[in-house]
Amino acid sequence: MQPAAGDEALENHLGGDEAKNYRQYELDMVAPHVGRSMLEIGSGLGHFAEAFLPRLDRLVVSDFDPYCVEQLQKRFEGRDEIDVLQFGLPTEIPIGEKVDTVVMMNVLEHIEDDVEALRSLAKVTLPGGRIVIWVPGYMQLYGDFDRKVGHVTRYTPATLRSTVSKAGLDIDVLKPINFLGGIAWWAAVRRGGVGYPDPRLVKIYDRTVVPLTRLIERFVRPPFGQTVFCVARVPK
Repeated sequence: MQPAAGDEALENHLGGDEAKNYRQYELDMVAPHVGRSMLEIGSGLGHFAEAFLPRLDRLVVSDFDPYCVEQLQKRFEGRDEIDVLQFGLPTEIPIGEKVDTVVMMNVLEHIEDDVEALRSLAKVTLPGGRIVIWVPGYMQLYGDFDRKVGHVTRYTPATLRSTVSKAGLDIDVLKPINFLGGIAWWAAVRRGGVGYPDPRLVKIYDRTVVPLTRLIERFVRPPFGQTVFCVARVPK
């Protein structure tokens, strides 16, 4: 299952202009695991992938949504080192030469056959290459927002480990992150019954909670979080 058109814009709003610190948090978490060639799944309008261009020899951006693909083509027009693809997982990916890194930010939770989706990605990743996975955490936080944007599930480290292992991948990193964000999400969306986070509250959260969360998680591994972060590796 893929999210309906417009859902991605709704979901990415949480990492947009109202949440610049959170977007930097994402970039800083992912960057150490990105090599010289990268395929991003669910690129949306291309903001996230574009941040990696200075370190890449090759970039492949992709989306299932025709509107997003059109915008990606306009954004990266004339860039020979960048390819734009349209497809929805799981499928055979028409990528040509394999990449050393695949990044999927808030994508896997939309796909019912998540194991097969990861197998499709492994086929286009070099042996020893990495698949970076960022997914919403814990079904206790599942609410109207998740249904609205087409989330099939929210993961725990245990359920994501199972999915990654069934796909035949090894695991380099697997942990919950954004502990305070998980508490705030539970309070606002689950207990508060909010179907969609208020952009004003997102901005406040971004300025206060995100920096504090990053400070705490430098020293303490959280017991749970709003997100589960995984770096899977394709066996050599």
